[in-house]
Amino acid sequence: MPMTVGVVGLGYVGLTLTAALAGKGFVVHGADVSPTVIGTLSQGRSHIFEPGVEQIFADKVGTSVFVAAELPRDTVDVAVISVSTPVDESTRRPNLANLAAAARSVAATCRPGTLVVVRSTVPIGTSRKVVLPELQAAWGDDVKLVMAPERTIQGQALRELVELPQVIGGLDDVSLRTAVEFFSGLAHTVVEVSSLEAAEMVKLSNNCHTDLIYSFGNELALIAEQHGLDPLEVIRAANVDYPRPDLAKPGYVGGGCLSKDPYIMLDSAGSYEPFLVGRARSLNEFLPKHVAETVVRLLSSQFEETRGLRLAVLGWAYKGWPPTDDMRGTPIADMMPIFSAAGITVTGHDPMVSGDVIRQYGGDPVSLDKAFTDADAILVINDHPDYRSIEVTELLGGTRPALIFDSWRILDAAAVTSLGIRYAGLGYVPVAQGVEA
Repeated sequence: MPMTVGVVGLGYVGLTLTAALAGKGFVVHGADVSPTVIGTLSQGRSHIFEPGVEQIFADKVGTSVFVAAELPRDTVDVAVISVSTPVDESTRRPNLANLAAAARSVAATCRPGTLVVVRSTVPIGTSRKVVLPELQAAWGDDVKLVMAPERTIQGQALRELVELPQVIGGLDDVSLRTAVEFFSGLAHTVVEVSSLEAAEMVKLSNNCHTDLIYSFGNELALIAEQHGLDPLEVIRAANVDYPRPDLAKPGYVGGGCLSKDPYIMLDSAGSYEPFLVGRARSLNEFLPKHVAETVVRLLSSQFEETRGLRLAVLGWAYKGWPPTDDMRGTPIADMMPIFSAAGITVTGHDPMVSGDVIRQYGGDPVSLDKAFTDADAILVINDHPDYRSIEVTELLGGTRPALIFDSWRILDAAAVTSLGIRYAGLGYVPVAQGVEA
């Protein structure tokens, strides 16, 4: 008989884990507090874009995948907690109310001794301080608890859930051994660490390091901009056959994890004040505002008045590759107030993001063709494959934009400038002929 698993919280982490487990032959019961999420998944449709997930739900809902507002009573062998742990926008402190509520729900619906897996990203010490007391209050000492962080990248989650090592830290050896047996049915490799806290720190370390290395690429771009240099030229030359770690290219850094987890790490630091984590996050959050201000400045140098100008923004999801519709940490959120203050009308296009979402962020949805023919300027924010394949000369009409700001430098710069259009990118603002920088 296949092992029965409960997954509490069907956001990105819980949804992909449910699909991956079902694909491996587990019976999975998913629970979520949102009636909309439950209704969508019950029909075999996914509320989040992730390759392969909707197909699994369409095939298995009602047979080996079941969704409801809470887990069935006394049914599951393993209960995975994968609820959100949001960071307060003003205080930057993590809110663990969802986690505590999920732990109480598991304690109320599952048998004592059920293996409980914390999958949510949490401050170091949270599994022991928040989840464990809720379980002990209901089950006494018959508690099996582990922390096993999710570390996948959007667009590749189903593959990475199997191929990436699953890191596991347990409350005790019995918990750890039970979890190793469970995760061995999903992943090729299991990495055991000595404690719940060590596993919690693994996830934070991975994401803070990613945020940090990207921030250095952005730092280089901002310095290069001060000297009229091309940051990509500098970075490419620095990396050629150099045996130390490669320098990262500049780019926006958003998403549900990288925009949040550094603050969770900061919350975990205790009396120590980290030198790097917070500054790296601040730099990455500064970049979209800097780009928006640069676009306004460049337009001001080419037009007498920015008010009434039309700016076409390509790419509203926080990243373009692997493709996603995720708007968490999207650069456009910090850019829009700057464009609005300059009186610029923003139109928007994204192959993955609906027109309704673009409108929610203050844009007017347009086709890709219209973006190039009806705008005074174009801002490319993400590097979706559709944008990488653009042939600029084929999309332009009789009236051409004065500026194309190509954040990821994926367009043909020579073709753009040969048409008399000013071309710029992250850290790359060459002086246009007859136009001040």
